[in-house]
Amino acid sequence: MNWITKFVKPKLKSLLGGKKSLEIGEEAWVKCKQCQTMLYSEDLEKNLYVCPHCDLHLHIHPRLRMKHLFDEGAFKEISYPTVQLDPLNFKDKTSYKDKFKEAQRKTEMQDAFLIGFGKIQGITTTVIGMNFKFMGGSLSSAGAEAMVKAAEHAVANNTALVIFTASGGARMQENQMSLQALPKTTIAVQMVKDAKLPYIVVLTDPTTGGVTASFAMLGDVAIAEPKALIGFAGPRVIQNTVGETLPDGFQRSEFLLDHGFIDQIVHRKDLKTKLAQLLSLLLKRAA
Repeated sequence: MNWITKFVKPKLKSLLGGKKSLEIGEEAWVKCKQCQTMLYSEDLEKNLYVCPHCDLHLHIHPRLRMKHLFDEGAFKEISYPTVQLDPLNFKDKTSYKDKFKEAQRKTEMQDAFLIGFGKIQGITTTVIGMNFKFMGGSLSSAGAEAMVKAAEHAVANNTALVIFTASGGARMQENQMSLQALPKTTIAVQMVKDAKLPYIVVLTDPTTGGVTASFAMLGDVAIAEPKALIGFAGPRVIQNTVGETLPDGFQRSEFLLDHGFIDQIVHRKDLKTKLAQLLSLLLKRAA
């Protein structure tokens, strides 16, 4: 039981004199992992899931991101094949199949990828959003299908492909199938580039593992949100392996920008304008 249900809820009930029932869902509050402030979900959504106290960029559902990215919030979702492969019949506390179905129920998504098609300041664009809350945004065989589908859609409609990455890496439950997804996503990106269309990557917190080792680092332009963790292995793993103290802010957006790994850091509220500028320049189309 958290402090909201243990202390806040009874206090509010006492103020109402017990005359009116009051139900406060735990999902109505989000705790900022940086400043530890409890944030009301509705207010946080209006602020694009950026903490108003410390400016930390929290995880945001791809559907909500696209709602604010596309003109007037209008976009079409593109479906893709979601055959779930379970070669190991994987099971820990629960089976992979049950975890997958629960992730689908909670996120209301096919898999960790959401494909949207709409206009960004008048420029028609194909966009992929990854959801870290879908099994850690892990790359599965279905995720590779999503990349291929989005690439084919971009080429067929002569649009740029923009992707917002958020992942812990390949989905271990699918064993070698998830590893085979890495070259498949790379081929998908190359399809877009062969058509001489822009491929823009927006790196969000976190972007790690096999995703970083494949399509996340192939962008014609690489943008990152502030303070996003970006790398292959995590800092703790690296520090324990090399036995050295890592620099402050190691693998964060600001560190990567200083060392030439990314092109720019852009605040979430400015991403729509920045992407429109880039698309206008790369496509030679007026935004």
